Amino acid sequence: MNDIIFDHKECGACPIRHRAVCARCDADELEELDAIKYYRSYEAGQPIVWSGDRMDFVASVVTGVASLSQAMEDGRTQMVGLLLPSDFLGRPGRETALYDVVAVSNLTLCCFRRKPFEAMMVRTPHVGQRLLEMTLDELDAAREWMLILGRKTAREKIASLIAIIARREASLALETTGDGMSFELPLTREAMADYLGLTLETVSRQISALKRDGVIVLEGKRRVVIPDFDRLQIETGDDADGGLMA
Repeated sequence: MNDIIFDHKECGACPIRHRAVCARCDADELEELDAIKYYRSYEAGQPIVWSGDRMDFVASVVTGVASLSQAMEDGRTQMVGLLLPSDFLGRPGRETALYDVVAVSNLTLCCFRRKPFEAMMVRTPHVGQRLLEMTLDELDAAREWMLILGRKTAREKIASLIAIIARREASLALETTGDGMSFELPLTREAMADYLGLTLETVSRQISALKRDGVIVLEGKRRVVIPDFDRLQIETGDDADGGLMA
């Protein structure tokens, strides 16, 4: 782990400010958060915390992606979630980590000391309200992922993951998803395979098929261009209301 990467960063210039746990905070509340925050950086593949470890902090992902995994008694592991920019790591009121958390790409966290953060939640409704909203969004995302893993084909899984990342990228940029949008895919194909429950060969084959069919355009190794977002949405297998198409 690389400890604090810089001493201070203005909250107003933060790229996740409008989506993070501090999104509803006023100037005084931001100043209070600023007094208990610090930054940590991790390289791709570096562990952030292991399941059962004591967590003295909670954090928002500023840049990069982290994975949440759970180990079974026989040593097998299952990736159960991803933390994308603006997602919240840790659980107020819980002293230990529930999952193994590992940086999938180079990662920056905006960390808050846990005890002062918990005390601030009691005094500051804006923080507690925003955290509740984020928790409900996370519940919706978990239900969506159950559908993706349980019912969708390999092609639909890949398209769904690309669409999810595209929507998050657009949200962070305060834009709407649209034709011609492009972004850096934050996951390697190996990580995508782990998360989707597919083999690496299947992931590569399906990405190549989506590229061949014009659903996506690849620029270099990681940059993805979506010529027609509605076409990508069709490939996910979801209908206009977000349900699974018959």
